[in-house]
Amino acid sequence: MQSQTIRLEFLWWLLTGLATALILLPIAIYTKNYPFWFSNVLFIVTFLTFTRYLFLLPVTFFAHLQVFKVVLMFLCIPIFVFSIRELNNFQIFVDNNDTEALIGLLPYKTMNAMREYVYNEFLLFGVGSLVATVILPFRLVISVWRSKNTGKA
Repeated sequence: MQSQTIRLEFLWWLLTGLATALILLPIAIYTKNYPFWFSNVLFIVTFLTFTRYLFLLPVTFFAHLQVFKVVLMFLCIPIFVFSIRELNNFQIFVDNNDTEALIGLLPYKTMNAMREYVYNEFLLFGVGSLVATVILPFRLVISVWRSKNTGKA
């Protein structure tokens, strides 16, 4: 049973990597000096992974590893702080710079579409990862409590 959950977790990480690559593919194709690669990847991975843990925690490999859940609870704090800082940096960058500074020189129609895509994608996954990072510790506390009192994840 444990090997199945580890294989399932590995499959989920592969799907998360594929989804991240597909979401960032237009940015990679149309931009040259995109300054927010790391935070963008972190937002997408955090959002997809933490949302999955919110709904599918009982079928994860760490469903009965209480120490790991507690560590993940406390790990949410620096992830939340970093996410807020990066969202703020992105918003300041967008407010203070032209579109060309974010995505480079492109034909007008393509530039407008890319500006909208980059801005909306970054905010969607940034805010989504913040929400998931706030909710996940509560879900983990409930899971630890259930495991302690009933033996279920």
